[in-house]
Amino acid sequence: MSPPFPARPEADWRQAAEAALKGAAIEKLVSVTSDGLKLGPLHGRAQGARALRGEAGAWKALARVDHPGGDDFNVAAHEELDNGADGLTLVFAGAGAAYGFGLARAREGALARALGGLRFEGGRRFVLEIGAPDDALAFAQHVAKAEADAPDVAYGLDPLGARARGGLAYSLREAVAKLRDLGANGPFVSADARAVHDAGGTPAQELAFALASGVAYLRELEDPAALDFRLAADADLFATLAKFRTMRLLWRRVEEASGLTLQPIRLGASSAWRMMTVAEPYVNVMRAAMAAFAAGLGGADDVTLLPFTQALGLPDAFARRLARNTQLVELREARLGFVADPAAGAGGFEALTQGLCEKAWRLFQSIEAAGGLAAALDKGFVQGEIAQAAATLRRDVARAKAPLTGVSAHPFLDAEPVAVLPDAPAAVKLAPGGLAAMRLSEPFERLRDPARSARKVFLAALGPLAAHTRRVGFARESFEAGGIAAVSGKGAQDAASLVAAFRESGAEAACLCGSDEAYVESAAVYASALKVAGARAVYLAGRPGDREAEWAAAGMDGYVYAGVDLVAALTEFLIRTA
Repeated sequence: MSPPFPARPEADWRQAAEAALKGAAIEKLVSVTSDGLKLGPLHGRAQGARALRGEAGAWKALARVDHPGGDDFNVAAHEELDNGADGLTLVFAGAGAAYGFGLARAREGALARALGGLRFEGGRRFVLEIGAPDDALAFAQHVAKAEADAPDVAYGLDPLGARARGGLAYSLREAVAKLRDLGANGPFVSADARAVHDAGGTPAQELAFALASGVAYLRELEDPAALDFRLAADADLFATLAKFRTMRLLWRRVEEASGLTLQPIRLGASSAWRMMTVAEPYVNVMRAAMAAFAAGLGGADDVTLLPFTQALGLPDAFARRLARNTQLVELREARLGFVADPAAGAGGFEALTQGLCEKAWRLFQSIEAAGGLAAALDKGFVQGEIAQAAATLRRDVARAKAPLTGVSAHPFLDAEPVAVLPDAPAAVKLAPGGLAAMRLSEPFERLRDPARSARKVFLAALGPLAAHTRRVGFARESFEAGGIAAVSGKGAQDAASLVAAFRESGAEAACLCGSDEAYVESAAVYASALKVAGARAVYLAGRPGDREAEWAAAGMDGYVYAGVDLVAALTEFLIRTA
């Protein structure tokens, strides 16, 4: 038998890392999360509380059905179940997570047609995304008529979530009583924190909201079995996996403090709206796969994925199939989800989980000190905290500090359009003060508005290939993030050859790309020559430093560099070249 892999002390790993960094401090590899938690490159084995899923086996793969029409809704629902989904997330118009679609019950007989022929037993799970309590009651009435044996339905009542989004308030006790009268078993109420994530909140803020919401519902109903919890899952593997582990541990602490019997919570996951893109939508398939992976391994009991075209329009059968099969591949082929709490003992995940527990608990205490979640929402405390986090997130996205693949990183302007169904999304009206859902890619996508005439920029490469290739690549990605096609030069040696190449390119503007030494020597001359040649704008790939005034006098209009507000820079470019 071969000897086991030899154990190495942390000092050896640190030494190897520092050698790879060629003398740079290892602290350079420490990352800081949106909650201010530090995550280092080296973590030893760690002990932590286990965050076990409440059900044996893997998570359940649910399929989202949100067609506005009853007949089409029904076709999609049967198609999902017939092709391997473990259950359905049924979306009603006006739900917080409807994102413009959802079954319109106002249409005569829509619900009966939408649910016709569906069986509610056999281990299938149904999660409701409701626009109002009447949606849950109508569904319960239909199930009662079907005489299903102990159906597994989460009814989705969430008055605090509705209040957070700016929706209408309603009586939770009254709605739950009506559901019970219809023979429904629950869970009836969802402590749903996805509104926080949609609006740009951090993982700790999302957890604190879910915790405060759950405690408020527990106080009102005095029935832990009536509750479930729902969180957003995005493509940040570490944050998402740790967040789902943390939710279980936080509620365990509530149970202990309340003297309740310790029971695993029912925890659902939905892939995040804010990570969805219109530009390069196929990258959304990758994002969804990572979200399911992270939430499932973090302990989610069920996972629902948004189809990859959700931000463009009503998803068709192909988009829904990709969303469904993404999970089925992870579960049936990769066999994920069959290990209980696989991150347990891993130092990095344990450190992040512990940090989130502490940060989220402090935020929860602040909400409780404000009088509970309802009072904290009325005072604007919760909205204010989230607004600060969202502003930081938007700034990081605009500066490509938080790059979006296919949008601000590695954009591809010649992507083929994707198909969606013809029903257009309805405008979602929010009351003042409500948490408004956003998508991170929207500022860049507005720059790519097809209504604009096509713009082109000439990347004026200076000197030999080795001197300009890095900045040419950076400038290309920067401009193409705004939908501006980039044409590269071959490496000009003088102003005359540069001007000739610019005129041949057919571009309206130019961006100088070269070494710092070339800029010092020739940037002013080249900028002036390009302006004389008709360039509407001349930019430079790099920081101006103390030469900004000199170069501006020569005709330089702007700069692109790592850390610049790229959205602002590209907006100014489009204005200058209009």
